[in-house]
Amino acid sequence: MKYMLIMRATDEAFAQMGNADLAEMIETVGRFNAELINAGVLLAAEGLDDAAEGVVVDYSAETPVVTDGPYGETKELFGGFYILNVSSKEEAVEWAKRMPMTGPGFKTEIRRVTTIDEFPQDNEWIRKERAWRESTGRL
Repeated sequence: MKYMLIMRATDEAFAQMGNADLAEMIETVGRFNAELINAGVLLAAEGLDDAAEGVVVDYSAETPVVTDGPYGETKELFGGFYILNVSSKEEAVEWAKRMPMTGPGFKTEIRRVTTIDEFPQDNEWIRKERAWRESTGRL
């Protein structure tokens, strides 16, 4: 099963990261990533750029409204993610407990990633997506 570990931090926690030694941070995260790779569970891992560089597309109005970042409410920013292929939610939780970015203001949300197999297979759009995945090797 695939699980996404979503790294979240408060504004204050993000500000603290700015004071951290970059080489040390890369070393710490690199060791954790190596553990995930060696265990054979890492499928993807990425960090995200500063929220001030992002935009939000709001669909509340008939015409979507695009607003430059940072977002209106930034109590917990989504800073990056891991996608793991593990046997259970409990295993995903155990990996999350070992995350290197921890302390006050840091959280990890864990959510299962659904698969194409969970949707009606006789649906035209599901068949088209499956064909695309097969042709690109992403199934």
